[in-house]
Parts: sequence; structure tokens; C-alpha cells
Amino acid sequence: MKRSASAVWTGDLKGGKGQISSESGVLENSQYSFSTRFEEGKGTNPEELIAAAHAGCYSMALSNELAGAGLSPESVETRASVTLDKVEEGFAITKIHLDVKAKVPGASKDDFDAAADRAKTGCPVSKLMKAEITLESQLES
Repeated sequence: MKRSASAVWTGDLKGGKGQISSESGVLENSQYSFSTRFEEGKGTNPEELIAAAHAGCYSMALSNELAGAGLSPESVETRASVTLDKVEEGFAITKIHLDVKAKVPGASKDDFDAAADRAKTGCPVSKLMKAEITLESQLES
């Protein structure tokens, strides 16, 4: 399996602008710029897209871990927060925090937390990251 996306940037860093598109067409010439990345401009940015990818991947991984334990979640809701920091070499994504809430009939808190931790390390996007990944999990009734 191979997926792709593309980006086009024109101009310098602060005054330039870019467009991001995905093979599926979900993103089509979506705007990004210095202001959408470092300020509050309208459009997306790489860190937001990484957060979306990680949240989606983690939710699927947790669902799979729960199924492997004989549990069927009603819902899994994950929010990923990506931290971009200035470091010696420039900028780096230093942290990603996953905050998950799930409704899982019949799950104990211990079984849920164990599945949540396994999903954190097993998710393909987590495996890609060099950043510290933290997790807060909440089992809803």
C-alpha cells in the first residue's frame, strides 16, 4: 500500500504561500502559509495535518486492540496535539499528546488502559515519530 500527497510553495518563507493536495482528493489545493503555521492565518499547516493523521491512526489502532481483547467499542474519539518548538537546529516537533475517550461496553478500566497503551506504541504513525508521545485515556460509561 502506498499513499501520496503533494505540496507546491511559491515565494519566500514569510511572504510566500502554498497549496497541499492529496491523492484521494480530500485535500485539493488547500492553502497553507507562514501565517497558518506560526500565527493564526486561515488555512492548514503541516503540524495540523500530522495531528489529524495521528488521531485517525490511533483511533483505528485502539479499536483493533480492543477487538483483539474481545471488546467492541461503540466509539473512540481521539484528539492529538502536536508541539512545534524552536530547538538548536531550527524547529522540531518535540511532543505529541493523545487524548482519547471511548465507550466500550464490558471493558474494565485496566483492560482499556492496557489496550490504549498498546495502541500508542503500535499505531503506524506513532512508530514514525521521534517526538515524545504522551497519552491520557478515559473510558466512558
